[in-house]
Amino acid sequence: MRVALISDIHGNMVSLEAVLADIEQQNVDQIICLGDIATLGPNPVAVMECIRELECPCVMGNHDLFLLKPEILHEYMDAPWFADSIAWCAKQLKPIDFKFLQTFQPTISLPLSDEHSLLCFHGSPKSNTDIILAMPPPTTVDELLSGHKATVMAGGHTHMQMMRQHKGIMLINVGSVGMPFEQALFVHAPRYLPWAEYAIVTDNNHVVSVDLRRVPVCIDQLINAANQSRFPDAHVWMKNWMLPGDLL
Repeated sequence: MRVALISDIHGNMVSLEAVLADIEQQNVDQIICLGDIATLGPNPVAVMECIRELECPCVMGNHDLFLLKPEILHEYMDAPWFADSIAWCAKQLKPIDFKFLQTFQPTISLPLSDEHSLLCFHGSPKSNTDIILAMPPPTTVDELLSGHKATVMAGGHTHMQMMRQHKGIMLINVGSVGMPFEQALFVHAPRYLPWAEYAIVTDNNHVVSVDLRRVPVCIDQLINAANQSRFPDAHVWMKNWMLPGDLL
């Protein structure tokens, strides 16, 4: 069993196309989306249509919920630019998109074999706004995972890939397709790494492995997509993308 896990696309069709092209070469049995599909990027309608046509199970991310319940936005971030961006995205979407969002689930479970199972969520199994980083205290992780059982647990939300062992659980973050962050904590706007991220979980004869994948994207194509869109703060979004040379 090979399962591709994608998350945090955030309206970035250029990066989603790059990831799906890579997935086509990987002989996967299943794709699961861990949420945050349409907001904050230039192509919300195209991304929603693409994910809908994949017919893959989808987890409810916090941004997906914001589109359905904009009245709770202030509980997460009380900033005018954020509300404007969510509102713009909502105006682009069609009734079929909102109906699709309503099918998203808090968690998705999948058996990998007789011995192993996969639990997918956005932030944690308890909340799509929880944050699990690489080095939180074990007691914090215990609290976030309590009441849920699986040998592999996979989330998104932080926009940073991660893999760690926790008391017999392989705990991973699949990263972000559309906005991979350079670092977890930032004072101003985050910088976006020049690739798209996702993960493949494989159970081969009851041995589980995880491949945290990074797919190069063309920054010029990203900038062109932003220029052709009218989404709020497009100039900031374009400025935040790093070039490959910035990593040297």
